[in-house]
Amino acid sequence: MSKARAKKIKLLLLDVDGVMTDGTIFLFPVAATTRGTAGSGGSSLSNNDMVEAKGFNAHDGAAFSLARLGGLKTGLITKRVSETVRLRARDLKIEHVYQGAANKLIALEDVLKKENLKPEQVAYVGDDIIDLPVMRACGLAFAVANAREDVKDEAHVITDHRGGDGAVRDAVEYILRAQGSLSRCVDAYISDRTSIEDKLQ
Repeated sequence: MSKARAKKIKLLLLDVDGVMTDGTIFLFPVAATTRGTAGSGGSSLSNNDMVEAKGFNAHDGAAFSLARLGGLKTGLITKRVSETVRLRARDLKIEHVYQGAANKLIALEDVLKKENLKPEQVAYVGDDIIDLPVMRACGLAFAVANAREDVKDEAHVITDHRGGDGAVRDAVEYILRAQGSLSRCVDAYISDRTSIEDKLQ
């Protein structure tokens, strides 16, 4: 049943925190200046600006290259807003990036219009309850291995790996394998990298 669904997929959408990452969010204060605290002789921070950092998995990075080779488009839908995500999406050539998406269904509807696709042609990878509306609307729903149990209950496929530890790669390979193109995409990926290395020598 899920393999039949995977054969129809043309676009893979992903949550970020807990899917492309392990869910850990690092917040670093920036441009902070200190000032004296009245009557105390001490000091305090006068600027609360933060930089958000996340860790991404290299295996997942390769998954986006495999997806492109297999003709799959990709996109991110996340509630948080992060410059780190924008940069990672640019590096991976991800076509659709929706940050600050409190209602992820709105983002799904927008990307469906842009790509002229039907819901059954879209797969989504999630890990928490905010992902359920999109998972229910898509043709193929993945839950990462460490997703919340109620999310796993509604997924068509549960990845072997945890979020931030290769779950995206699992989803891409599942789709490409069902479509009969995984081996071709892997060969093309290796060939591309070998050609680049030859040129550098």
